[in-house]
Amino acid sequence: MSHALRPSACPGLLRIVQALDGGICRIKLNGGSISAAQADAVADAAERFAGGVIEATNRANLQIRGIGSQHRALIDSLMAAGLGPRSAAGDDVRNVMLSPTAGIDPQMLCDTRPLAEQILATLQNDARLHDLSAKFAVQLDGGEALAMLEHPHDLWLSVAGREDERVFAFGLAGCLVDLPAAAVPLEQGHALVVAVLELFLEMARPEQTRLRHLLAECALDDFLARVAERVPLMPVEGWQRTANRGDLHIGAHPQRDADRVYVGAVPPLGRLDPAMLRGAAQLAREQGDGTLRLTPWQSLLLPGIHADDSPQVIHALERLGLRCSAADALAHLIACTGSSGCGKGLADTKGDARSLAALLQRDGQTLSVHLSGCPRSCAAAHSAPVTLLAVSPGHYDLYFRDAAQPGFGALHARNLTIEAVAALLDARSRSPLDA
Repeated sequence: MSHALRPSACPGLLRIVQALDGGICRIKLNGGSISAAQADAVADAAERFAGGVIEATNRANLQIRGIGSQHRALIDSLMAAGLGPRSAAGDDVRNVMLSPTAGIDPQMLCDTRPLAEQILATLQNDARLHDLSAKFAVQLDGGEALAMLEHPHDLWLSVAGREDERVFAFGLAGCLVDLPAAAVPLEQGHALVVAVLELFLEMARPEQTRLRHLLAECALDDFLARVAERVPLMPVEGWQRTANRGDLHIGAHPQRDADRVYVGAVPPLGRLDPAMLRGAAQLAREQGDGTLRLTPWQSLLLPGIHADDSPQVIHALERLGLRCSAADALAHLIACTGSSGCGKGLADTKGDARSLAALLQRDGQTLSVHLSGCPRSCAAAHSAPVTLLAVSPGHYDLYFRDAAQPGFGALHARNLTIEAVAALLDARSRSPLDA
């Protein structure tokens, strides 16, 4: 572990980054999955070496906030639990996102977990790939009903085709709702990932840290032609990624196995305390398959629950403070750390989000709203239907998602209080123009 970590604003397991409320340590989870014992280790570390704040991230990872001076002891405890990289230089590049229901989803076309393990091993073991940015990310999609379709990735692969001829359609510098660039046979998935990553590193200048930067000056067709020299590419015919069905990350939903369900639980605004995480881990041990899965919606799943036991598991999770009902307004809100923990935050986004949730609940509204303390949008990797951008304590500009406009979307109103936001959203929902 003597390898020098390169400077980066991104926290990792081995690079604790300072914030207003103390250090931040980000724990990258293989495929978003964590064992009950590992979840206990995270809870213990947050309690012993930090302020007890654990966050679910929008890349299906966990992070500990408010870390004090005992950085080495915290890192060692997490490494001992098997939560670290194989080598120090491999920590930053462990950015492979799967569906939270990979391998258990009734709609899946293939189990992406073995390929993910193969890619993660290559990323950590191949020193050439350690020059990738800590933000450079790959997404593997097996056609699951529960999948994040809107997060942009440098490279995404999605299973397509008929039963007798499945392929990986893939796209560059975009997301799963975009048209793919080409396809490869399933058995060439790993070779394609390696080819794209190596070619990017050969062609990109140091300041071009993401594939979109390179493709801004290198034509996509030229890049693909060079990929095709390393891996045989195929055209994609009639590909379309089916959209998600509703709130499949909240509550009980059938698994591929008969009589088994997974239960989705949302920690309010993505925040867990040690008791919450330990309690969920204990339920996973006693009622599930012994693991928890984190989701890009900053929630967690307990897989392998007997269908008959799901009501009592949901009741136990709700007693811990997690939200398991899609009718709960707070389960649909996301907020960054805000001014209480981040020097760039212009408002207490977490507190304001709770106030907004109470008002929306009163009005019978369950809207997906994103509260951001500054323009960086740390809490959301994609544009939410409604975004509140802080301008001063308790005051926000209101945006509605607009496919024709980048960023947060169309600016609708400026400098609103939370009460004014709730009233405006309620009035809009009742307007026949928006029905």
